[in-house]
Amino acid sequence: MKKKALGAMALAGTTTLALTGCGGGAGGGGGDGTIDYWLWDANQLPAYQQCAEDFNAANDDVQVKVTQTGWDDYWSKITNGMAAGTAPDVFTDHLSKYPDFVKTDQLLPLDDLDVDTSVYIEGLADLWVGQDDKRYGFPKDWDTVALFYNKAMIEEAGISEEEMASLEWNPEDGGTYEDVIAKLTIDKNGVRGDEPGFDKDNVEVYGLGLNSSGEGMGQTEWSFLTATLGWTHTDENPWGTSYNYDAPEFQDTFAWWASLVEKGYMPPLETTVGASMPDNFGASKTAINSNGSWMIGQYTGYEGIEVGIAPTPIGPSGERASMFNGLADSIWAGTENPEGAKKWVEYLASAACQDVVAEHAVVFPAITTSSDKASEAFEAKGVDVSSFTVHVEEGTTFLFPIGENAAKIVGIMKPASDAVLTGDAPASSFTDANEQVNALFQ
Repeated sequence: MKKKALGAMALAGTTTLALTGCGGGAGGGGGDGTIDYWLWDANQLPAYQQCAEDFNAANDDVQVKVTQTGWDDYWSKITNGMAAGTAPDVFTDHLSKYPDFVKTDQLLPLDDLDVDTSVYIEGLADLWVGQDDKRYGFPKDWDTVALFYNKAMIEEAGISEEEMASLEWNPEDGGTYEDVIAKLTIDKNGVRGDEPGFDKDNVEVYGLGLNSSGEGMGQTEWSFLTATLGWTHTDENPWGTSYNYDAPEFQDTFAWWASLVEKGYMPPLETTVGASMPDNFGASKTAINSNGSWMIGQYTGYEGIEVGIAPTPIGPSGERASMFNGLADSIWAGTENPEGAKKWVEYLASAACQDVVAEHAVVFPAITTSSDKASEAFEAKGVDVSSFTVHVEEGTTFLFPIGENAAKIVGIMKPASDAVLTGDAPASSFTDANEQVNALFQ
């Protein structure tokens, strides 16, 4: 599989890591000295509200207003706000989104800000330099993927935590990963998925939770599996211009993953509409959830659920894999108060704010020393985060695809992925979708 040197270098000065986000409200309000700041992650809202209060107390000329909106509405509000001239002055940005914002001149270059990028996890700041060699964001955090599981459920099924930590996977029969998922699935008569008489149409507890079809990116759904076959989304990353959804490694993996729905081990896609995968886990409706490190606080916060965290399965390559991502703060080019916005972004990029985020133990900040403090904060809460850091230690991270046309790619790949996951189309249909995606770059 493709190793990312960035991940291998990162742990030299830190013991832990992660990532997250924000959104909503009327923006561009900097003219009166108020900076509108948007983010999408409700779990991080208290930490950034505290950063804003600290910043406001120290500044009379600039005051920050924080607004949070869920992911599903966040990006439409951002893009609509840019078109209407009401976007926020500063907002939490994503690696998959900023290239198109740069392409349409919606972001303010940040090269003149007084920020020392050497304090960040190795290589993280480089991801926010565009093809024009200008900087469009300063890192907030970073993340990897692991398996959250219900400890009581695995104990009842006779599965040890050691077994969970050493799962193996392949696209032919799913390996021990599928074995465990099947055993943890229970129908309404109490019959497990690997036992005779299992009723796949009447399931009480699913072995594996489902968030979505992955929309062609599959960050937390299937990318940690495809990578162990040597598959990559694009011909190069960042700034790839040719996608690989026509490759058998991708199609075989997705077909195996979709088969879990057919077997009754994973919920049908239609049941996820308007539902929350983590909340279903918290309601003991699923036993395992593959998700990102930015979700640690939510999974460990469900009352009555003792949560374990296992690393992603070892694939045919003999290694684990995880997508590596990191958010940043960007400034909208239409802000009426660019100097105030820059002042706030400098504060967000500093240890003063990122240490506050670390203390809340919801994500791992981008600054190395702040990441160390987050590790300590998680440990103090009794949370072992080594299943997320193992990818960095072993150098098995790979980047979220960074390039142009992200929204259009999702527009093609979401319906294509949904169709395969629901059984309405074969995995081979991704070849046609791939041609449509690659046509965007011609």
